[in-house]
Amino acid sequence: FKMYPGRVLCKLPCSGEKEVDLAVQSAKAAFKIWSQMSGMERCRVMLEAARIIREQRDEIATMETINNGKSIFEARVDIDISWQCLEYYAGLAGSLTGEHIQLPGGSFGYTRREPLGVCVGIGAWNYPFQIACWKSGPALACGNAMVFKPSPFTPISAVRLAEIFTEAGVPKGLFNVVQGGAATGQFLCHHPDVAKISFTGSVPTGMKIMEMAAKGIKPVTLELGGKSPLIIFSDADLENAVKGALMANFLTQGEVCCNGTRVFVERKILDTFTKEVVKRTQKIKIGDPLLEDTRMGALINRPHLNRVQGFIKQAKEQGAEVLCGGDLYVPDDPKLKNGYYMRPCVLGNCKDDMTCVKEEIFGPVMAILPFDTEEEVVERANATKFGLAGGVFTRDIQKAHRVVAALKAGMCFINNYNISPVELPFGGYKSSGFGRENGRAAIEYYSQLKTVCVEMGDVESVF
Repeated sequence: FKMYPGRVLCKLPCSGEKEVDLAVQSAKAAFKIWSQMSGMERCRVMLEAARIIREQRDEIATMETINNGKSIFEARVDIDISWQCLEYYAGLAGSLTGEHIQLPGGSFGYTRREPLGVCVGIGAWNYPFQIACWKSGPALACGNAMVFKPSPFTPISAVRLAEIFTEAGVPKGLFNVVQGGAATGQFLCHHPDVAKISFTGSVPTGMKIMEMAAKGIKPVTLELGGKSPLIIFSDADLENAVKGALMANFLTQGEVCCNGTRVFVERKILDTFTKEVVKRTQKIKIGDPLLEDTRMGALINRPHLNRVQGFIKQAKEQGAEVLCGGDLYVPDDPKLKNGYYMRPCVLGNCKDDMTCVKEEIFGPVMAILPFDTEEEVVERANATKFGLAGGVFTRDIQKAHRVVAALKAGMCFINNYNISPVELPFGGYKSSGFGRENGRAAIEYYSQLKTVCVEMGDVESVF
């Protein structure tokens, strides 16, 4: 693989209705075999897949960097999280149990946790390989098959995951990949043999998927957008808070759904904090994402870069002040001159009603907003249609727990940000979606409960 910014990497045919049906039928056949295996048998196969990913970590990370444009440093972290995800769910596969319930007269009932069938995963372009693992890990652990559609902007690495699963010994077709955009997604959502849909992406697309799934009474997991608050109290460790703010805004070029892009700073430390954030932001190394010291790569494509730039232009028109960055970046290396690079941006003088504060930009743009009291900042933090994440930096642990309890968000951080351990459930409130990925919670969304009632005496009839 080589980096060719702004140029075509490869061409893939879109999967039409026929190809989608073939993928679903193939997955359906594999499901019959996989679902009859014991949890321990599934565990061994999934552990082997995790081992292969761990062994090929650098190679897959390089592929992901070229696929997405993020730095190789970050891509390696993504691949580590991916194999850890498969290891975690491999461990759970053998422990999925129902309950035994004693009833009067020696009768009893029990529950069985059963797979759903063929599940559909629809991925986003910001974490292509990791999202494919986050969706397939719990799905396969529960005994399901999966047909996965990556974003048409990052089609490559999901195919590698399919090859790895096959290498590890899953039945042929258990994890199938189809390629394409909205039309391919529609064929998947409408297919009568699809049991469940899990989608990561934008709110408008999530609404359409929910609508399509409703026609077939199919359960959905939606992991959608965010405009998350990051609250910095004056008693926070300043150095830590600044690092947290950078982590909350500039990972993967700011293309992260749970980013804390509304940075609320207690007025007492506003100037000190802002000055330090700007200084650190200006030092972020931008450029060739395959170089070890690069910390920010290129945005996903030209239309998205233009969209992010449009938000910054509008912010200035509405009275925000660009404290640093926001302009296009052209690396010295001539082979990178057509890349979709921009300098990370910090906006000051922001107000809650500005578009840059209300709407998800999905780029490296941080908005700083002053606040005076805890009660005020909680109210302002919650005044959004989104509810994916939230963060608090303070040395007062009681205040930290009090504030995160009041935040209407599914994933909260105290004195850190954008940490994604697979052991912890991930998902949002409100328009940010529902259902959970990761942790034991994901098992609930990839299985169904059957209740069995056993009578040990004669049937008590009313007739």
